[in-house]
Amino acid sequence: MDTFENMLTIARPREEVFAFLADFRNVPRWNYAIDKTWQTSPGPTGVGATYLQTRSIPLKSQEAFEVTAFEPPRQLAVHGQIGPFLATITYRLESAAGGTRLTNRIDLEPSRAVMRLAAPLAVPRVKTAVAANLATLKQIMEDGR
Repeated sequence: MDTFENMLTIARPREEVFAFLADFRNVPRWNYAIDKTWQTSPGPTGVGATYLQTRSIPLKSQEAFEVTAFEPPRQLAVHGQIGPFLATITYRLESAAGGTRLTNRIDLEPSRAVMRLAAPLAVPRVKTAVAANLATLKQIMEDGR
């Protein structure tokens, strides 16, 4: 398993950042690889809620994930198939001077044997892409778009 973290500060209250992150329909706004995300389970977002999303990069695919932690406004986590990996993605939010410190931790497990060989090359690229997506999230949240 490969694990990495990205951290950034967003000049918005953590309640607002959490609410934006927890509305998974927003993912395509800040993650360039995702075209659409929608809930597949009934009821509000919370632990056990399930979602599907369509991905266009690196290949067109459909992915399923489940909310595994939902603690407003402190922590949100999902687990599921993300690209060629089985992933757990955690967002920790802490109040910080001028806004919210967001720590994003990603645990990746290759879902196919061939990816175990390629993971050492793929994971640094995934980390870079995630950092770029988080920078877009920051810009959207701070600009109020």
